[in-house]
Amino acid sequence: MITVGDVQAHPLDQVHRLIEPGPVILVTTRHRGIPNVMTNGFNMMIRHAPPLIGCVIGPWDHTYTALRDTGECVISIPSGELAETAVDIGNCSGQDVDKFQEFGLTPLAAQQVRAPLIAECFANIECKVADTALVGAYDLFVLEAVEAWVDPSRSHPRMLHHRGDGTFALDGEVVDLKDHMTKWRHLL
Repeated sequence: MITVGDVQAHPLDQVHRLIEPGPVILVTTRHRGIPNVMTNGFNMMIRHAPPLIGCVIGPWDHTYTALRDTGECVISIPSGELAETAVDIGNCSGQDVDKFQEFGLTPLAAQQVRAPLIAECFANIECKVADTALVGAYDLFVLEAVEAWVDPSRSHPRMLHHRGDGTFALDGEVVDLKDHMTKWRHLL
């Protein structure tokens, strides 16, 4: 291991563990009339308005074909209570399993897309594919949020974050720094 002063080299194939991209999300689709859900840990906000979300979904995922063919999905955000379920969803393919039935998830009708919301999640974001220019090279879909839903009974849900090695972290204490956001007041 190479060291420089008090720091040491870190393997490049583990950089994703240093910069965790976003919360674990569930991505739902409806392809040929069949609903499906996949677990995703590589996602990020791209822009505020219109709200754009980047989501890496590769051709090895059943959802990839559904998203390419339909151009729409729902991003459902589970709280920490669904951690084991989210991992289990990611361990099987929608080609083989009806994941809504297998994992006891309740599909709800969306307003702008055919993919279902998930009732057990504290937030659901209906999305349409806005850009596929980076799909071929990076499996990165750019999604535009067209409708969003939250469960008002859950005021401070704790999101699940994948640490890249089979371990997860839950959101912790909320730090309010609104007074320091002088340049970005229009976003508050």
